[in-house]
Formats: sequence, C-alpha cells, structure tokens
Amino acid sequence: ILYALSPIPLQVDGLFIIGWMYLPPHDPHVDDPMRFKPLFRIHLMERKCATVECMYGHKGPHNGHIQIVKKDEFSTKCNQTDHHRMSGGRQEEFRTWLREEWGRTLEDIFHEHMQELILMKFIYTSQYDNCLTYRRIYLPPSSPDDLIKPGLFKGTYGSHGLEIVMLSFHGKKAKGTKITGDPNIPAGQQTVEIDLAHPLQLPDVENLRDFSELSRIVLEVQEQLRREEQEQEHRQEEEEAASQPAAKPLGGEGAEGEETAAGAEGTTQDKAPASQPFVLPMGVISRNEDYPRTCRICFYGTGLIAGHGFTSPERTPGVFVLFDDDRFGFIWLELKSFSLYSRIKVSFQNAEAPSREAFDEMLKNIQSLAT
Repeated sequence: ILYALSPIPLQVDGLFIIGWMYLPPHDPHVDDPMRFKPLFRIHLMERKCATVECMYGHKGPHNGHIQIVKKDEFSTKCNQTDHHRMSGGRQEEFRTWLREEWGRTLEDIFHEHMQELILMKFIYTSQYDNCLTYRRIYLPPSSPDDLIKPGLFKGTYGSHGLEIVMLSFHGKKAKGTKITGDPNIPAGQQTVEIDLAHPLQLPDVENLRDFSELSRIVLEVQEQLRREEQEQEHRQEEEEAASQPAAKPLGGEGAEGEETAAGAEGTTQDKAPASQPFVLPMGVISRNEDYPRTCRICFYGTGLIAGHGFTSPERTPGVFVLFDDDRFGFIWLELKSFSLYSRIKVSFQNAEAPSREAFDEMLKNIQSLAT
C-alpha cells in the first residue's frame, strides 16, 4: 500500500507492520536504485492489542503513537523526540543529514545559493520529525495508447537535488505531479504538463546547440496555442449569442481528447525516425551531464516555477524530451535548465487505482493539500 507525500509503502513482516520511507538516490545519479529506511513499526499482539514504535533517528526504536484519521489517512506521532537529537546539537544533525540525504559534506558544496537551499530544506524537514500525516496515493492507470508506461520517476531539480514525480496520461495531456517537493514547489503540485497534440520538430544537432533557435521553435508553438485558445473562446461566445445548445464534449480530456492525442502521437511517430541525435543547447544547465544523446520524440510543454514558499507561481514554456521507455527530460526555457527523469522500478503492491475516477480524485486532493 502506497502512502504520500513521501512514498511510504506499508509491509507486513511476521507480527510487525513496518512503514518504510523510500528516498531517491544521491543527486544527480537518477539511474541509481532507490534508498529506503524504516519510519515506524507496529508490533501486533494478541487480543487486538498493538504497540507502536518510532524508528526515526539513530538511537533505535522508541515509543510512538498511531491514529487512523479517516479512510485512507492516518497519522503517526513520536512520544520521545529526544531520540531524534544528537549530542553535537543541530550542527551535527545537519552534517549527518547532509551526508545521508545528499551523499556529501558541507565542504563539498561551494555554491552559496545551493548551500542556502539545502539548509532551508533541512529546516523544513526537521519541523516534521514529531508528527506526520499520511494519505494514500495510487499509481496511475495505463492505456495502450500511452506514450510510455506511466508511473513514478526520479528527477533532477537543480540545487534542490532529486525529487520524485508521478507521470500520468490524461487524453491529449500528460502530467508530472510532484510526490516529493522543495521550498519552492511543494509536493502535490503539477511540475510539468506535456501537450501531446503539439510535437516539436527539433533542428539538427548543430543548430540545436543554439539556444535562441530552440527558444524560437518553442515560442512559436506557444503563440499558436494562444491563438487557438482565443479562437475557441470566440466560437463559444458566438454560439452562446446565437442561443444554440452547445454540444456536450465527450469527456474533455477523456474520449475526444484521447482520440486526438492518439492520432497526433501516431502520425508523429510514424513520420519521425526511431531515434534522432540530441544535445542540450549551449547555456542550458544540467545537473547530470550523462544524459542520453539520442531521443525518440519531443513535445511542447509547460513547467511550474515559483519563489520560496510557493510565491508567485507561474507556468512557463519548455520542451519534453522522450529518450526511451524509462527516461525522459524537460528543458525549462526560462530557467535555461534541464531536468532528467528515470523510472523507479520498485514494485509497489496494492497501489493500483480502483478506477480512473478514483485516480483523478486523488490527484485533485493532493494538489489542494499542497495549495
């Protein structure tokens, strides 16, 4: 069973129920396997009695509490938070956290802005070592028409390190939802959105190295979409003025959207080569220089950016790059930054959504919580 907002699979092991926290590998190695550590343990005893132990910290299991809030939601509380503290104080705790979470020491980080972001993330994380609330998340349902199999991916987010993103398909749109977040964009927000009806024809490798050329291609599609939206609004206004009954859309992002997406995707893939050379334009920053040098297809997309504390959020244009069945990338045009994503190949049991409607409802719920 998978719970959010960090992936917390619950596993029954003998007479224990253990909640594991799954963590991404150390930045920027997105292809490395996930790391995991226990967060809490429920010892099942006779006569419907159970004891709860908090596993957080470095001093071994200690007394905790668990409460069922409502269906698919529960909270845990540590009753002995002194077990989370270290003799060297906050400085030792920060250095230990940095070594375990980032695989490096403070002396390894020379960039002042990155030091600031990491310290901010540590402060945010430390606030929640006493009481945590978990809500069930579902893995996205799949369809034969999907570009690739949907699921969970590890992605690079600049100085924020690696984060976990859920890729799901919704007709002519694909969405990347953050399962783990950072001080700028919290978990639950839609980090990227891909327009599957608008594939991009990238220039040859030599011209692709020119950032202005890529920017021109992307902004042309953005302007085309703006005109299409204006025309659609104008048509709707004319229909309303003529008092004509509006034709009911077949699901919006459902049946009609799926047909459009499948048609656009199929046509594009038929014309496009199985793979084409790919290189990042000059000036685009990538945490991982070991990205694939060939790709299958690219689409126009938007990425969500914001200031600290999720202030002034806005969607900005970008390029979705599909490398293979397990890896994709996103070029953030405004940030001149590149994120590389690699599939999480852990098998989570009992995490499938009972229906498409249940999955869509879950996405709305976690986004509303983050907002």
